[in-house]
Amino acid sequence: MSGSPTPGGGAAGAGRAAGLTLSGSRLRRSATLVWRGMRSEPRLYVLAVGASAVFGAATVAVSRAVGWATDAVVVPAIAGDQAAQGRIWVAGLVLAAVALTLALGVAGRRIWAGYGFAAIQAHHRRGLSGQYLRLPVSWHRSHPAGRLLSAASADVEAATGVFNPLPFALGVVVMIAVATGMLLAVDVWLAVAALLVVPAAVAANVVFQRHMTPAVTRAQQLRAEVADVAHESFEGALLVKSLGTADREEARFAERTDALRAANVRVGTVRAVFDPAIELLPSLGTLVVLGVGTWRASVGAVDTGDVVTAAYLLTVMAVPVRAFGWVLGELPRALVGYDRIAGVLDAPVTLVAGERALHRAAGGLGVRLDGVGVDVPAAGTTATLLDGVDLEVAPGATVALVGSTGAGKTTLVSLLARLSDPTRGRVLLDGADLRDLAPGEVPAQVALVTQQTFVFEDTVRANVTLADPGDAGAPDDAAVWDALRTARVDDVVRALPGGLDATLGERGANLSGGQRQRLAIARALVRRPRLLVLDDATSAVDPRVESEILGSLSAARAGGGTRATTVVMVAYRMSSVALADVVVHVEGGRVVDVGPHDALLARDPGYRALATAYERETARRAREVADERAAGESVDGTDPTEEGAA
Repeated sequence: MSGSPTPGGGAAGAGRAAGLTLSGSRLRRSATLVWRGMRSEPRLYVLAVGASAVFGAATVAVSRAVGWATDAVVVPAIAGDQAAQGRIWVAGLVLAAVALTLALGVAGRRIWAGYGFAAIQAHHRRGLSGQYLRLPVSWHRSHPAGRLLSAASADVEAATGVFNPLPFALGVVVMIAVATGMLLAVDVWLAVAALLVVPAAVAANVVFQRHMTPAVTRAQQLRAEVADVAHESFEGALLVKSLGTADREEARFAERTDALRAANVRVGTVRAVFDPAIELLPSLGTLVVLGVGTWRASVGAVDTGDVVTAAYLLTVMAVPVRAFGWVLGELPRALVGYDRIAGVLDAPVTLVAGERALHRAAGGLGVRLDGVGVDVPAAGTTATLLDGVDLEVAPGATVALVGSTGAGKTTLVSLLARLSDPTRGRVLLDGADLRDLAPGEVPAQVALVTQQTFVFEDTVRANVTLADPGDAGAPDDAAVWDALRTARVDDVVRALPGGLDATLGERGANLSGGQRQRLAIARALVRRPRLLVLDDATSAVDPRVESEILGSLSAARAGGGTRATTVVMVAYRMSSVALADVVVHVEGGRVVDVGPHDALLARDPGYRALATAYERETARRAREVADERAAGESVDGTDPTEEGAA
């Protein structure tokens, strides 16, 4: 929404700085919400409201034309006036012209209002998706995926529902103004009787808002909870199936959906009382007008045609009253939905990019951590994940981070890809502070591969390049095959029907865990990163294949003979550690020792204990693999030696 502080607009950053959450009284919040939405699409809403105003004026014109036709044409023609009978076609032509104007007004209002309504929804969703990408990983970890999905779907629909009937309600203000003037011109008492419906509608809305707002708030919260439970159940489908907890998941989902059903019933009950009351007001007003009009006609203050005009005007005023009823009925839900969206968009974006460019040099990146510390809030206090970390990695080096579970290894490597910023100290790449780098600089030269890989339900090519066919700058097939070859997964892809065009199942269901990890490594390598960060990214890969992958990376050279890629990996296998130039022992959020594997074995008791444990675990896994192969041989007659060689 260009120039608007509305979520999703071109001035989104300015809007977030000022805060998008609505404040003040309910009336002020409602007016602010309506103003922000209309200001986001001014031309569309000017056209929509203008068309609605034409409709309102034409509707009043019909009432006046009916009154004129009654007094000047119909009544005299029935009485036998020849001149009046000759003017019947004129009356018909006038009414037809007004009817055509009405039709054009309705069509214009609906078309332009529909465009505006859809545009506001699109702006909200773009704003949310952009904010989700800007927010740090720590924020996402504290907000369930179901809540985020609900914000982009149910909350957006709630926040924008008011904008569909809004142009109609605003446009028919003209109808009310013109009708009021005409009623006052006809008779003051008739005008007073007709306009009693307005304060009655306002009073009904005050009562409605008082009951509707808490009901809608509860329903919107439950929609997010239902989405979150469903998302967890789908994500954990394998776990649910394997452990036989389907009944528990079904009961958990049913409990939330029953609560949502009850909340929606409550919302429907409140509207079931409000909507008929709004619908009834114009009819009651018409009866009052007819009663007052009969009295005024009996004393000669007004003509019969005036009473008909007044009654018809009040009948057509049912349209604006209903339109305002629709708007007022949607406002509580819109306020709740908008506040939930604004809560996301007002979340602080801590990873603010700078303007500095990272030099595109040959060879790997140099890495330096200078007094790095990371603190995170935890149960009302602060937990320290890293403290006083000083580390320097030479360009092109292969570094293994080793430490017990919870030592801070993943936190450390996430800083290198700038998934978060340190609380204290600096992280530098080739001497440049990550916080000073311009947007896109880090992803262009740093690639992170985690243990938990994600595979899209798309082709192999799309999963590796993360680009659509024909995208400018996307890696070509030769680069894709080269990356697959380095990741030792090219033979797997060639065996798939279609090769690079083979469609992978949801989350790569037709690949093994190790194949998915190797595909993720190829996805990183195809970008030719100068720094490759592996967070236990080969845990499901055979040690022999892992050694081949790391050996290929170490062998790759750039200009001047330096290694093309700096590799920083979290390692749990001694086979991986043995390939590293330098080993970094991390414990308790601190760097305990740095040096070659053999040197650390000799001087670092903690590292020596870890290395021994890693060797025992590697031997245990090797025995398990041998047992599985032996079991396979006994079942199908396969020679396990040949299988291993294959």
